[in-house]
Amino acid sequence: MSAPVFLAEGGDLGALAAGDVYELDGAEGRHAGVVQRRGPGEQIDVVDGAGTRLRCLVDSVDGPHLRLRVADVVVEPAPQVVLTLVQALAKGDRDELAVEAAVEVGVDAVVPWQADRSVVVWRGQRAAKSRAKWVATVRSATKQARRACLPAVDEPVTSRQLAGRVRDVAAAGGTVVVLHEDATTPLAQVRLPEAGELLVVVGPEGGIGDGELEQLTGAGAVAARLGPHVLRTSTAGPVAVALLSQRLGRWA
Repeated sequence: MSAPVFLAEGGDLGALAAGDVYELDGAEGRHAGVVQRRGPGEQIDVVDGAGTRLRCLVDSVDGPHLRLRVADVVVEPAPQVVLTLVQALAKGDRDELAVEAAVEVGVDAVVPWQADRSVVVWRGQRAAKSRAKWVATVRSATKQARRACLPAVDEPVTSRQLAGRVRDVAAAGGTVVVLHEDATTPLAQVRLPEAGELLVVVGPEGGIGDGELEQLTGAGAVAARLGPHVLRTSTAGPVAVALLSQRLGRWA
């Protein structure tokens, strides 16, 4: 069984080497020592969210304070292609479910999208609170998946702002895929970039409006169908991320 992962709260993990001591405390130390009751001799990993992983053995536990002995330091290279999910806001926490699963299968960044047909609206304090929930969801999913890299959660965008980002990605040689049930191009045939960003755009429960689709494709996006079935907004993104991860060689 793989070792559980805990996120470091600051500090340069890359400066450590095998044989060094690392002190895990704070919220993560409480989770490890008090909630999970990790004990001496157990293996745990500590990651910095940027690709550095400490493989450790627990030396001692004093409540929420763990003394860890570093067995190895692993630096995971950043991907050449950044896989980003643009997830439309959806009701009933379906958007959070999509984000959680997408992180578990390997997405590198998440963008909340206030689509025209989104029932949920992020405004004012609700916007900050809702984005904070997405950040917490991403953090939890990163630990669940034993990942060393913590995906970023961008600020929410409107359809107009998203079109601007699509234009920038396309101009830089990246690829933007808009999942749409009426598209004729299969996702498996969409050109993937060798470097840069690969954006996957998923609409809300009511789908992506014709005007939005025209705006996004006009900015350089490609409309593609995921498969023979119409998936919920909570599942379309994670499935697409999984299929694209396979094509990118991440699951080889």
